[in-house]
Amino acid sequence: MTDKKNLSQEILLHLAETLNIPLRGIVAVIELLDDGGTVPFIARYRKEATGNLDEVQIRAIEEQLAYFRELLDRRETILASIAEQGKLTDDLKTRIMATLDKSELEDLYLPYRPKRRTKATIAREKGLEPLATYLWAQEPGAEPLATLAASFIHQELQVATVEEALEGARHIVAEWISEDADLRKGLRQLVFDEGIVISRKVTDAVDEQEKYKMYYDYKEPVKTIPSHRMLAIRRGESENVLYFLIEVEPERALGILQRHVLRQAGDWTPQLEMAIDDAWKRLLNSSIQAEVRLELKRRSDTEAIQVFRDNLYNLLLAPPAGPLSVLGIDPGLRTGCKVAVVDETGKLLAHDVLYLHTSKGGNAEAAPKLEALLRKHNVRAIAIGNGTASRETDAFVRGFLRDKGIQEIFSVTVSESGASVYSASDIARQEFPDLDLTVRGAISIARRLQDPLSELVKVDPKSIGVGQYQHDVDQRQLAESLNSVVESCVNRVGVDLNTSSWTLLRYVAGISERTALNIVSYRNEHGSFRSRTQVLEVPGIGPKTFEQAAGFLRIRNGDNPLDMTAVHPESYPVVEQIAQSLNTSVSDIIRQPQMLEKVDAKLLAVGAYTLQDILAELRKPGRDPRDKFVAPSFHEEVREISDVQTGMVLEGVVTNVTKFGAFVDIGVHQDGLVHISELSNRYIKDPNEAVKTGQIVKVKVLSVDTKAKRIGLSIKALMGPSGPRPNAARPAPPPPATLDEKLAALSNKWRVRV
Repeated sequence: MTDKKNLSQEILLHLAETLNIPLRGIVAVIELLDDGGTVPFIARYRKEATGNLDEVQIRAIEEQLAYFRELLDRRETILASIAEQGKLTDDLKTRIMATLDKSELEDLYLPYRPKRRTKATIAREKGLEPLATYLWAQEPGAEPLATLAASFIHQELQVATVEEALEGARHIVAEWISEDADLRKGLRQLVFDEGIVISRKVTDAVDEQEKYKMYYDYKEPVKTIPSHRMLAIRRGESENVLYFLIEVEPERALGILQRHVLRQAGDWTPQLEMAIDDAWKRLLNSSIQAEVRLELKRRSDTEAIQVFRDNLYNLLLAPPAGPLSVLGIDPGLRTGCKVAVVDETGKLLAHDVLYLHTSKGGNAEAAPKLEALLRKHNVRAIAIGNGTASRETDAFVRGFLRDKGIQEIFSVTVSESGASVYSASDIARQEFPDLDLTVRGAISIARRLQDPLSELVKVDPKSIGVGQYQHDVDQRQLAESLNSVVESCVNRVGVDLNTSSWTLLRYVAGISERTALNIVSYRNEHGSFRSRTQVLEVPGIGPKTFEQAAGFLRIRNGDNPLDMTAVHPESYPVVEQIAQSLNTSVSDIIRQPQMLEKVDAKLLAVGAYTLQDILAELRKPGRDPRDKFVAPSFHEEVREISDVQTGMVLEGVVTNVTKFGAFVDIGVHQDGLVHISELSNRYIKDPNEAVKTGQIVKVKVLSVDTKAKRIGLSIKALMGPSGPRPNAARPAPPPPATLDEKLAALSNKWRVRV
């Protein structure tokens, strides 16, 4: 196996250039990762070492590092295989060692890979390889080709005629052509540059809702087709509604092959031309198309997963209403509305059922129940799930609060996406083993208002409903990517060590699920933690885990006031030094952060980035990085899609952002679509430039199709005029340099010895 502590200079240089990150930072990140560092910890507490690289850059290095280490391991396997066959030449080894692309590496290995019996294999068994070599060499011999071919006629080997001998030789040549790494690379590039994705409807296919109607006869260039359309076509193919292929002009492909193979004319030329045609039609076209289809799938998966990541990130960091008592309602028609009341910490206080929509007198019967729950438990807010009967329930609650003159309680609709998944999960059963699924759902809805992050971490990210085609993309890649988003959000906000569930603690940097459970068990047995260092007594937490996790754990009203901040314990001596320089105590600094304006940074033995973070944290100790909570206000008279009229201006919440636009909940059970062209009055390439998941927006209704349940919305229509953004001229690219020159330049620039 490859020594994972060392990467070649070429790879380090490649990472620096492709990621546009200083070589010094890349080397530092790799060393920290190899030493067991987590991405959140490195990004937050090792800025001096990395040169202040952010979490996105560090994760990019981590992903590329995994790619190249896999490539290096595969390279060793390939070299060993070819050497074992006795076919490893110096030139071939040099080419294999030089490539940094997995596809090119496999192309170089293709001629030496064990293969099934082919037409070329059969021809070799008939002794026709010398004839193929003659054709390939294109050098005149002592006798005409026909005479040479006749000498290969052999009845026992089933070569009866000259034509059979030449046909077998052509099969061998065709295989050589198809296994040429340079040709395959050129043809792949041709298909990417000039190929056309063509989808058509399968004859007699059933598509009752006409979901794939636009793709029944559809064409789009390979190089520009967006991920959502590629994934839609692939899904249509998997459902046997569509089939698709990738077309390229055969003349263009044959031209590339002929220029590469044909060097001079002779009696071999017609044979080589037939071999080229055979290689393209029988071997290369289908093979290259399969590779491009796979690459399109990878590209689409990556883009779709990135959209999912962005949406999940914004949803998890949605503003929390905070620690207040909440009554959650999971709306329902026939079975009633399940109600649950939780206290400021999310503890269940009571639950009941309101039958609002089952009879005419339902509201009258429900009102006393609701009032009793509100009064008894000092409820401050009401959270209503946005599922079936949501608007009717919301109307009842608002009317009830208005009629009773209750102004100190606010009501808000929250997304219940994934709540049913949580309700039936092992986590929910552990929390509430004796409660019905629907009651668990109402509890989750209430807690989502208090703190979306703490509650949503209990749900499989794929079930939260902010992605597209999540079941079509690479599931391992999706899971790893979404988990990294959850980890990033949890560590950005920080976790209360004394109140957080194990489901939240497991995402803290360095803490595993088992360790999180151990923390909760220790807390239940010994009571609240008084200091961060006390977690070292928990089984499974050693110095390394403590180093990674400590800065993200919060203890309020503990023995050390710094334990409620994001200041890492390793930096406590710096804070004490700051306090001494100001002739005061750490506690006084926490209470009077304005004192920090007198700090003389020159007297402190700490890096600039670390000091900057420490001072920022001390100015707002324990601050929550999330925005302030604001409740959306839906139009009172718009409850069903039939109430929506063209021209209306409504308030709504962005529920999902895709590559082609954003979906907005305007309170009618059917999200409307703001197409990317209607998001802004300036050109935007990505909808995330204009909106984010969870954002409250004003929209104008452009169209309503009640039959198809489609609502077209616009944000642009409510904006003032704005001119186009100027396009800055790009500087001309520098001339290419040698590897040594590039390494020297980077070494000088970043002062790193490579």
